[in-house]
Formats: sequence, structure tokens, C-alpha cells
Amino acid sequence: MRRRIVDVAVKMIVEEGYEKVSIRNIADKIEYSPATIYLYYKDKDQLLYDVQTEAFATLAKDFLQKVTHTDPFKRLEQLAHAYLDFSRNHPELYDLMFIIKAPMNALVEKEKWENGDPAYDGLYHLMQECIDKKVVKFKDATIGTLSVWAFAHGFVSLHLRGRCSKVSGVSDEEMPAIMNEAIKEYLRMIKA
Repeated sequence: MRRRIVDVAVKMIVEEGYEKVSIRNIADKIEYSPATIYLYYKDKDQLLYDVQTEAFATLAKDFLQKVTHTDPFKRLEQLAHAYLDFSRNHPELYDLMFIIKAPMNALVEKEKWENGDPAYDGLYHLMQECIDKKVVKFKDATIGTLSVWAFAHGFVSLHLRGRCSKVSGVSDEEMPAIMNEAIKEYLRMIKA
């Protein structure tokens, strides 16, 4: 039942957007009462946290397929492009993972954001490898990791929320090429 609830919630987020997801709407889709869902989830935030888990699994699958080069700096470049591609291909899931607060409300009882760990840890270890091989200017893996993530996330967030095109005058159609060029420039600046 939990799997069915999460699957329907993911489908609703992708097809209808986060705003349309409610316990009642999910219950209607699976033809159960809302009370049944509350047997599995105490509230919508807890449900969205499990949906967020699914979204991170999708991102991890993308990374496994697209981040394959033997050279760590080339993998960093592949990772940045895979991250941007994921945001373009799954904007609603990206919102759930990194922008909207709701799933994070379920963390009150937890000390750590386990959903984000694999993605962060993967970037951290890749950054440490780049530092060890002296292919980036960073000396600290945490600072390097947060810097790369903040750059990519900032760009994606501005684009997804329609800020880039409104401010820069760059059309939505041109934005993927601009974002790819920005990644190239950013990586050039951090390369040792």
C-alpha cells in the first residue's frame, strides 16, 4: 500500500504539479479513504519525504548512466551536466528535492537529511578525488562541494522559476545552451 501511495503521489507531482497533491486527492486516485493513507503517513510532509526519496533514486540512476569518465575532472563536468539535465527533464521532482520546504518538515525527528546524502556524498568524494589529483583549485572538499552545488543549484533554480529569462532577456529556448556554456566557464575557473 505504501508503494502504491508513493507511486500515485509521484505521478501526480509530475503530471499535475506539487500544488495538486493532497492526501484526499491521492486517496481518490487509489480509491481508498484518506484515513487509509493516514495509517501509513502522519501527514503530507511525511509522504512527500518518501516521494523525495524516489526522486533521489531517479537522480542517482541518471548519475550512474551519465557520469562514467575515468578522469575525475571530466566526471565533475559530466555530473554538472547530468544535474542540469535532470532539472530540465524532471522540474517538478527537482522542486520537491531542492526548492519546496514541505518534505523537509518531516525531518524534525531526524538529525540528518538522508535523502540528500548519496547525491552530496557522491559529489564530495568526487571533489576530494579532484583535490587529491590536483585538478581543481579547491583545497577543501566541503568548500569545493558546496561551491559547485551552489553554482548549479542557483542556475537551475533561477531558470525553473523564470528569473533568468526575465532578467537576462535570454529566451527559454536559448537557456540550455547558455547554461551549458556557463558550466564550461565555471569549470574552467575552478580547474587547477
